[in-house]
Amino acid sequence: MRVLVVEDEEFLREMIAEGLRRDALAVDEAGDGLEALRRLGLGEYDVLVLDRDLPGLHGDEVCRHVVRERLLTRVLMLTASGTVRERVEGLALGADDYLTKPFAYDELLARVLALGRRARPALPPVLERAGIVVDTARRSATRDGHRLALSRKEFAVLEALLRAEGAVVSNDDLIEQVWEEDTSYSTNAVRVTLSKLRAKLGEPQAVETVPGAGYRIAALAEGGG
Repeated sequence: MRVLVVEDEEFLREMIAEGLRRDALAVDEAGDGLEALRRLGLGEYDVLVLDRDLPGLHGDEVCRHVVRERLLTRVLMLTASGTVRERVEGLALGADDYLTKPFAYDELLARVLALGRRARPALPPVLERAGIVVDTARRSATRDGHRLALSRKEFAVLEALLRAEGAVVSNDDLIEQVWEEDTSYSTNAVRVTLSKLRAKLGEPQAVETVPGAGYRIAALAEGGG
């Protein structure tokens, strides 16, 4: 799942972003409304965590942009005001959910994951293929009933491959879905992560390399799960 966090308070923005990354989400950051619009124009996000009270271009205008451009992005609006009127106004702008500061990180994560499951098309909470089961809500993965101890990148790569439902996922697609925009990752990073993931998945090999195209959950593994 790909998330854009827009918050002008640097400490809070980094706290949210690092927490979501630890929970295997790909996260980009913006400190103001104009930077948010730039990033929204460059790539697709499943969820936008948006501070309403941004300096310069207000969060309301960013939310209106998402609605006006019909972006396939769910909006979780953050604000210091918890009045009913403020919540109603935020939702009326087109926000999908509303969270008042201060908040518990666990609640924010639960809301982000819930919005991700409501993305268009909807992202199912449990993905299953070839005996592999990934529970995106609980951030757990098993194969043939055996729990897999995956790093956050390994988990995110496996999730991306399972979401493809047997279709090939390219290196570029994996980098966009799993790694953040502001980091320069080569295809070697994908290969290293996949090598570790394959080792943890065990035999028979579940992830197949398609030369010149990318990776997919191997057809051979379909009958084994």
